[in-house]
Amino acid sequence: MDRATREAEQAPICATCGTQFPLTETPPTACPICEDDRQYVLPTGQRWTTLADLRGRHHNRITEIEPGLTSIVTEPAFGIGQRAWLVQTPRGNVLWETVSYVDETTVAEIERRGGCAAIAISHPHFYTTMDEWSRRFGDVPIYLHADNRPWVMRPTETIRFWDGETVEMLPGLTVVRCGGHFPGSSVLHWPDGAGGRGTLMTGDTIYIVRDRRWVTFMYSYPNSIPLDAGAVRRIVAAIEPYAFEHLYSSFQDEPLVDAKAAVRRSADRYVRHLSGEVDTGPR
Repeated sequence: MDRATREAEQAPICATCGTQFPLTETPPTACPICEDDRQYVLPTGQRWTTLADLRGRHHNRITEIEPGLTSIVTEPAFGIGQRAWLVQTPRGNVLWETVSYVDETTVAEIERRGGCAAIAISHPHFYTTMDEWSRRFGDVPIYLHADNRPWVMRPTETIRFWDGETVEMLPGLTVVRCGGHFPGSSVLHWPDGAGGRGTLMTGDTIYIVRDRRWVTFMYSYPNSIPLDAGAVRRIVAAIEPYAFEHLYSSFQDEPLVDAKAAVRRSADRYVRHLSGEVDTGPR
């Protein structure tokens, strides 16, 4: 086992959010991502684990969801229980988001589907073990919006911080900054998805709710802190130039269909509630 692998296996991982930190003699006293208002520290306090500790207790379920799109989910659930996605294109494959757990079986399955040319991540709650994912595929670049730089806990030379409103990772694959949940929260537009009608991968910048005709937008999901109307309007404006029939957030395998119309009407409903235009009973 080489030095990089040993460090990755032993580096501390926050057991609540799944973020990996640099290897030190003792774990950090706190996880800044969990202490932020958007996340939480469990009543039992800060806990740490490692990739080595997770081995034999977890595995990744890898499922083709639609042609060219594969979900990667850790079972039993770890961290916040999100998904990673492999988007396959003739010009190279992209890993959208990362999960904390990575092993040889997962890497082999991705290689069988054409490998991974680049990684992009929507926001800090999904940074997890991104450095290890990059290393496993030959130090491929990791695209993160520069506004989210303060939440990178394990810096690496493979990270490419990008500024502005969009970046084209590979021909036809565009990452769009929406803001909202985090200053640099971003989504991935895949025009060839949904049979050429377009797919939007949103992390939880735009989140599919239980009534699957709708989405929502939040500053903090676990702490139920809403976004203001201006932030919601900016999110919708950022994706307006892009066509998409399907939308995937990072906690369900099933897409939202007729997705662009659903985002528009969901934003309108959200803003009406914020502005007091909806009658909620006696005041």
